[in-house]
This record gives sequence, C-alpha cells and structure tokens, in this order.
Amino acid sequence: MSASVALATRIDAEPPSVSVVICTHSERRWTLLCDAVASIEHQSHPADEIIVVVDHNPALLRRARGAFASALVVANDESAGLAGARNTALRSASRDVVVFIDDDAVADRRLLQRLLEPYAEPHVLGTGGAAVPLWPAARPRWFPAEFDWVVGCSYTGMPLTTARVRNPIGACMSFRRSAFERAGTFSNGLGRSGADRMGCEETEFSIRLQRSVPDGVLLYVPGASVQHRVDPDRARWRYFVGRCYAEGRSKALVSSAVGKHDALSSEWAYVTRVLPSAVMRGVRQALSGELSGLLRAAAIGAGLAATATGYAASSLSPRHARSSDGGR
Repeated sequence: MSASVALATRIDAEPPSVSVVICTHSERRWTLLCDAVASIEHQSHPADEIIVVVDHNPALLRRARGAFASALVVANDESAGLAGARNTALRSASRDVVVFIDDDAVADRRLLQRLLEPYAEPHVLGTGGAAVPLWPAARPRWFPAEFDWVVGCSYTGMPLTTARVRNPIGACMSFRRSAFERAGTFSNGLGRSGADRMGCEETEFSIRLQRSVPDGVLLYVPGASVQHRVDPDRARWRYFVGRCYAEGRSKALVSSAVGKHDALSSEWAYVTRVLPSAVMRGVRQALSGELSGLLRAAAIGAGLAATATGYAASSLSPRHARSSDGGR
C-alpha cells in the first residue's frame, strides 16, 4: 500500500471533518480576531470545531474565553511563537483535516468548502488558499505585487489555477491531521515570535511531510481565499526591507534543516524568471510615463538584495540565531 493511501482512505460520500485553528497573541488585534472567528462561524461548509490559541497572554486568554462560545480557547503550552501555538492546537484538534488561518484574516464564505474538496483524492496531503491583501488605504505605489509575500499574501508568480506547490501560504492552509502523525509538527526554531519577522515554519514542515510521503501532494487552490489585512506599519519601506532580510535568515535555517535544493527550489524560478520580468515591466512603465514603475523595479532590487544579505549573514554565522528542534 502506498504511503499516501496509508494516511487516508478515499472519501466519496462526504467531505472530511475539519478543525479550524486561529492563533493570536496581542489584544491590539482583538477586533481583527473577532472578525476572523466570525468568518469561520458563517462558512457554507461549517467547521466541526474552532480552536483559538492564545500565545502567552493571560489577559487575552481570559477575554477570548469569555467572548467565543463557539470555540475551544487554549493557551500555547510550548515556546512563544506561531509554531508553538500551532502545535498546541494540534494536540486539541480531533478532526480529519486541520485548517489554519491568521487572526488578521477574514475567510471567504466558501473557504472551507473549497479547501476540503481536493481531499477526495487520498494522495492530497494538504491544501492552501489565496491570501488577498487588504491594504489600510491604497496599495503603496512603490510596493511590487511580486513581493506581497512580505505581508503574508499571495503574490504575482503564483499559479492562477489549482496546482501542486512545495508549500502553502501560512495565512490560509490546511493539512490532514494524520500528516502530522507521520511527519511530526512545526519546528519551534522557525516562525514568528512577537516582533520577530522570521517565517518559513510551514515551508520546512511541508518539505518534511513530502519526504515522509513521496507520492503525496500539496495543492494551491486560489479559489479558496481569505482577505488578509495589512497593518499600516507593514506598508512602510522599513518593514519591507526588514521582512525581506528576515526571510533570507529563515530560508538559511530551512536550508540547514532540509538542504538547499528543497529549501530553495521554488525561489530559483522566482528569482530567475518572475523578478526579472517584473523589473523589465516596471522600466517599460516608467518609459511610458508611469514613474511608479521605476519605484517598483527599484523595490524589487532592494528586496532581493536584503533577502540575499539575510541568507548570507545567517549561513555564515557560527551558529544560527534560532535553532530548529526537528519538528517532533
């Protein structure tokens, strides 16, 4: 029997049951959290359980327990950070599929329905949806759509139709619960923690999962979507550069854990095809009188340089600033 079939049997009559996880850490995001929970409560395909994980904030934990009658609200009992909070949720989740959305995301009414549909095929281990940026005002004219990953969103260069991907976007993703039994959980050495801009815990887990189940696939399903609110601070140049640098550091940690080939496979096509095309388009726009095109082209160069610098700095460090625990 193949490894993927061992993880799940085909479901013809009914979609799998689903747990939805929302991790949160700051009372400053309370209104956003309420909107995220409400968007899951009103799905066309109802969630079987909603789990809210509060990351080391006792006051927020009490408030959430008093406000969300439909949800199981638990405290992160691992290291502070998104990876630990997600792992805490996994110990409470009891359904076939676990969906993760960010606390500043609002789910489309058919999000769960569309994320779950591909699981009719037993070789599908996980699905991810599109995260559409919801800017505080208009998108900054200098901000290239190819770098929307900086604000946790889908970006130009991703598939336009359902397609196999290396990893989903963390703001809107799902996995079979049995996948974590097979491949382990998220690594506490990666991912956001407080003001730290690190990421890539879902990338490292996805690579580890597909190594454990070689004939399994992860799918990007752009028809499943959330609106991902962009904090005003994240629409600024300083954040853009800092987040790119942190992404480089994160990719170095993933490379250390799983090897450069797997860690950077998607990035190679992005850097060699998507970004050069975007720079040329920006230059053409500038020559046609749209000077903001030149700003976007410059931002692409700066973002790429910052990412490469972060990668090099972390790779050359005697020891990485944050270590991986292997995800077990």
